[in-house]
Amino acid sequence: MVKELIITFIAKFFGMIANGTMLNEQQVMMLRLLKEPLPEEDFKQMQRLAVQLLAKQLDESMDDWEQEKNISPKDYDALLNNHFRIAAKSHQ
Repeated sequence: MVKELIITFIAKFFGMIANGTMLNEQQVMMLRLLKEPLPEEDFKQMQRLAVQLLAKQLDESMDDWEQEKNISPKDYDALLNNHFRIAAKSHQ
């Protein structure tokens, strides 16, 4: 109980710093949940779930962007099949 209060105090008042930014409540909660080491297989499963969630969010963001910009599969085909090289200058 006291240990948890100390962690909360540090997080809120001293701004537990990670990569130059203060941790938010969700991040602090995750630290509390994971304060004890997990069995390796459980940790790997959590990593896989986190990656799946992030991949889903990326897919949704890309879908929204493509819709907003009217990007279609034809646009990707055009990028794939065209070259963007600049012609070499002729040497005289």
